[in-house]
Order: sequence, then C-alpha cells, then structure tokens
Amino acid sequence: MQRNKVIAWSIAALTVSLSGIYALRHMTPVHAAAAAQASSDQVIYLNQGWSKADRDTFYWIPQGTEMMSYDIFLNLELADSQDLFHSDVNMERYGLIPSPPDPEGNPDGLPVGVTKQVTTDGRWKGVAAGINCAACHDSELHYKGKRIRIDGNAGVHLDMQGLFRSADEAMQATLHDSAKFDRLAARIGATSADAKSELRQRFERNAERTHYYTDITMVPPHDWGPGRMDALNLILNRKFNIAPEIPQNWFPPLAPTKPPFLWNAPQGSWTQWSGIQQDPINRNFGETQGVYMPMDLTSKSPEEGLFDSNARLLNLEKIEELLNHLAPPKWPEEVFGKIDRAKAAQGKLLFAKHCEQCHNSYPYTWTEPNKYGKRFIEVGIVPQKYVGTDPMQFEDYQPYVLTAQLAPYMPGPFRDKPIVPVPVLSETISKALLGTAEKKLNLTPEEAVKLHGYREFPLPPPPEHSYKAAPRDGVWAEGPYLHNGSVPNLYEMLIPAKERTKKFYLGQDFDPVKVGVDTSGNSGKFLMDTTLEGNSNQGHSFENGPLGNGIIGPLLTDQERWALVEYLKSIPEEEGRVTPFGGPPDAKSGHVKWEGPTGK
Repeated sequence: MQRNKVIAWSIAALTVSLSGIYALRHMTPVHAAAAAQASSDQVIYLNQGWSKADRDTFYWIPQGTEMMSYDIFLNLELADSQDLFHSDVNMERYGLIPSPPDPEGNPDGLPVGVTKQVTTDGRWKGVAAGINCAACHDSELHYKGKRIRIDGNAGVHLDMQGLFRSADEAMQATLHDSAKFDRLAARIGATSADAKSELRQRFERNAERTHYYTDITMVPPHDWGPGRMDALNLILNRKFNIAPEIPQNWFPPLAPTKPPFLWNAPQGSWTQWSGIQQDPINRNFGETQGVYMPMDLTSKSPEEGLFDSNARLLNLEKIEELLNHLAPPKWPEEVFGKIDRAKAAQGKLLFAKHCEQCHNSYPYTWTEPNKYGKRFIEVGIVPQKYVGTDPMQFEDYQPYVLTAQLAPYMPGPFRDKPIVPVPVLSETISKALLGTAEKKLNLTPEEAVKLHGYREFPLPPPPEHSYKAAPRDGVWAEGPYLHNGSVPNLYEMLIPAKERTKKFYLGQDFDPVKVGVDTSGNSGKFLMDTTLEGNSNQGHSFENGPLGNGIIGPLLTDQERWALVEYLKSIPEEEGRVTPFGGPPDAKSGHVKWEGPTGK
C-alpha cells in the first residue's frame, strides 16, 4: 500500500483544524498586539479577480464543521486571564487573520476562516463555530507596517497546534475554576440552575473533544510550527479513530506540509502535493471531514444513521466556483519595490531552459477536451526519487486498520474482515459518506456533473510516490518553500541543497529581497530544524552532476539565480488575470516535458 493512494482515497485537502510559552516562541505578545490593532486601512487587497462579496463568502461560508459550540467560542476565557479566547490579539497570536465586525458578511467579527454553522433541524441541530478552507488557505504578508492580503494562499502564519493547545488549556481551566465557569455562564445568559447545568454538560462534551484532539490526535514527535500541519493523518484519525470510536486506529502525524495555494487549482489536471486528486467535491469533502464535520460511523446500519453527516456539499461547490475565478497575485511594486524588467527577462529564458520541463507556464498547455468539453492545465508529476525532496508523505508505517462495526460494509473479499488494508477502509468510508450526502440533494445528472467539477469517470489511477509541479504564477507569495516549508526563500531554492540553511526562524515578516520569510528571529521565534524527521530540505537541487536523485538542474551562477528570482516575482505579468475554467477556446494541447532522469 502506497501512502499517496491513501491520500487519494482519504481526500486529504491539506487543511485541518493550539499557549503560553509555546505561543511566545512563534510571535511575541508585543508583535501580536500591534498586528491585531492594525486598522483596516493598513490592509492592502490585491486584484485577484474577487469582489468583497466573493471574499466574504470564502472567508465565512460554513462547511458543516463544528469546532465547538458557538456561544462557548464567543465567551470562553483564556486559561491565564479573563481575556477572551476569540479576541483579535489571541487569534492573531496563532496566525488567524482578525476581521472587524461587518453587518453584511461578518457581524460577530470572526477571524478569517472561522464560521458560524447553524443547523436548524435533525440530529446535529444547533449553532457551532467551525473551520472552513480560508483558515488554512488565506494569508497576509507583513512588511513595514503594511499587511498585504493574499487570497487562496498558503496560511503561512497559521499555528494549528498552538491554537488548539490554547483552546484546550482555556477549556480545562474553565472546567476546574468555578469563577471562570460562572463568568462564562453569565455572558451566555445561563443564569438559572437548570440552564447552568445544561451548559456544564455541553461544555464538558466540547472540552472532552478538544482535549482528545489536542492531547492525542495531533501529537507529533516535534512541533510543526506556523504554516504547517499533517493534514492527511489528521483526516485519517477523524475517519478511522475518532468518528468510529476505534482508538487503536491512531496515525501519528509525522509528515507536516504547507497548505498549497489555490489559484488555478480547479483548472489543474491534478491537485494535492502528491498530485493524486482530481474530483473537487471529493477533495473538499475530505478536508471537511478532517476539521470536525459531524458524521455517524458508529450506528449499526445506514437505516439507523450510519454514514450520515452534517455535510454542506452545495457550500463546498460555492467555494470551488469562487476558486474557478481566483487570479494569482501580482507583485505589488508600490509596496515591495520595482521589478528589474531586464533581469526578469533573463530569468524568463532561464526558466524556459531549466524549469518548464516540470512547471507549466502561461498561457499553459492543456489536456484535450473531455466529453464535457472541458480542458485542464497539464500539471507536472515528478517522482520523489527524481526530485529528492522529503519522502515522509509516502512512508507506509501503518498498513492495516481495524474495521469493528464497519466490517459488514467492506467490499468484496474484505467483507466482515476484522482488519483490512488502510485504503480499503478509507475508500469505503469516503464513498459511503459522500454517497449518502449526495443522495439527500436529489441532484439532476447535470447538477451532479457540475458538483464533481466536470471530471470524467472513471478517473485515472493516481500517480505513485510523486510530487506535483504546478505553474509558478504567484509563487512569490507562498514562502517558505517545498511542500514541507523547509526552504526559507526562493533564492535558496536555486542553490545546491547541501548549502541551504539547516535551521532558521519562521518570521511573520516578508523578505522581498530573497523572497520568502524573515529568518532573523525578530518577527517570529519558531525555529525550523530541517534535520528532523519530515522536515528535510534536500532535493530540488541545482548543482553539477547527473540529473535525478535530487538534482534537477545545473549549478547556476549567482547572476542566474537572481535573474530567476526576479522573473518569479514578475509572474503573473497582469493583475487580476483569471484562467478560464475548462480552458480557453484556443488552448494549446500538450504535455509538460519531464520525461525521466536522463531528460531524453
């Protein structure tokens, strides 16, 4: 069993939904407070093809997920003070983007990516604070007091472990401090004995879930730090361990990655770091499972509720439609400095010579039209052994899982087996959950085709042990680099891997020179150690030697490196340039040129 097959069947969307001393390592309180107090006038929105209404929808549309009860989220105190957990200062401390109250899109002033999930009837009736795509796929670049909003970008500041640790500590303190609980009850309006008793029971259930997630589910051998999480294993733990209540099916989160940027993702032939997903509703529904969508994996049969969920498939479709017309961000010269156009032109020639064999470039080559008339951008798929970057995504360290009450629903020869290969259980759960959710919608055939992104079934088998090499438009905004965030800037992506920085601070500020994160320690205190498991910064190396085994290009001169950096800053060349979903009428068909270690 290859681990990328598990990614495909698990529909890992690399997003999941952590204080005290740990938080101080990532951002100083002074820096957090100053950032949180920044006025909206200091936020610079780039032209990415979205209106304010589009952004509001992306930021706060509910996906059916439940982090905790909404009234508890709004009124919970921090563990060591009476300050509120959801305060702008605390949300900013863990990398969520604060937003002021807005009567149209965000009346309660929730941070970007935190949602108000209202379920009006049925078994999950209630109001909950949830997580959506924007929590992990939106960011702000901080530079000289300015905040540059990049929609659909990797959440480079988001510290999921720190956020949930903070929530867990706050809840445990409230459970054991009667004064804290009484203040919470008073703010919520639970004043009678019966109301306080009901709140206590509900709070205990919320606290137990958060504690398990923090204390067991997301415990790695070393902290991930801002902008990274092992989304795949967090999703697997929800599906195999937590929701079916099979504690033995625990997957250690050993392979942290960055959330990838989302512009041009719906248009691409493959998505995910390992390039194994095509169907957008599968991808987004899998992410929703990971961030605590209520789902029934314990009932005895579908008639009694097995495979039911609080899915919001039409909202997931709305998110995908927004991404269909999200443009990559253009370098804001008025903020980060002018681009040297002559140097960028030299870099463009070097990119064509050394990089286009993997990374498609505008106006892109496209697949042939499928039966729905849709083309998709050809995305390079490169074997890990060739590119040589960290292989932890593909490690097979738990090949089997228990099935317990799900055994009767395994396919074919696996039916009623007490233990099965991981992909068998993963595929069974995913198909049953999605099928049950789709059945509720009573979609027409045309609506079902649209929901699945006009993909043609059966889908091709996903590549094995390979990484996706997507187009580089807007890549300047998503540092640190490689899938696991182990290289601090674009300049170091162009040097021999052995010369890269082995340990560096993940700063909150943007470095517009080398193009990446501030590594000085002045704007962030988490130390990224690339010698640790899952953190390797090897591979994708430009050095003399035969191509393959981590070498992807020749040793470059320093002049050539800076020319390439300048070119990568310059794309896209037009602001607000949206790639047509399904391909332009005059699309050029073809394939990216990577053909193996020999290059022949």
